[in-house]
Amino acid sequence: MTTPDAFADIRLATAADVPAVRAVTDAAYQRYIERIGQVPVPMEADHAADVAAGFVYVTGDPVVGLLVLVPRPYEGRLLLESIAVHPDAAGQGVGRRLLAFVEAHARALGFVEIRLYTNALMWENQKIYPRYGYEVVERRMDGPYDRVHYRKRLASS
Repeated sequence: MTTPDAFADIRLATAADVPAVRAVTDAAYQRYIERIGQVPVPMEADHAADVAAGFVYVTGDPVVGLLVLVPRPYEGRLLLESIAVHPDAAGQGVGRRLLAFVEAHARALGFVEIRLYTNALMWENQKIYPRYGYEVVERRMDGPYDRVHYRKRLASS
């Protein structure tokens, strides 16, 4: 069972974190530009607006990982819009802890489901998410992006 202390170093981002949010996002997604033939959506996000809206959570000092979590109360779910870990922190469990936080956060908000999507050419992600209980819902084109959509249903406690 996860306790709140397990996530003590994951916090809501502030305006002062915006440059780090941008830097970590760019570092994490840069490698996909050539593969997918365009800039991944998280790299073009309005990070300042997302932080101001209370959607961004960060971890590390300096920041090495982040989440963009968008509550969708009318759908009963939390959208994991982006997860990014700086390549220098890869393999240290940062992503695993962030995914555990997403689930705990969704439960705390009373949501019954988490949704996320990834580009179909980001095949590494398609190996990771099922290991954490996410199942494919569909694959579809969203504008120029070929995306695989996932969900994780949360059992009631």
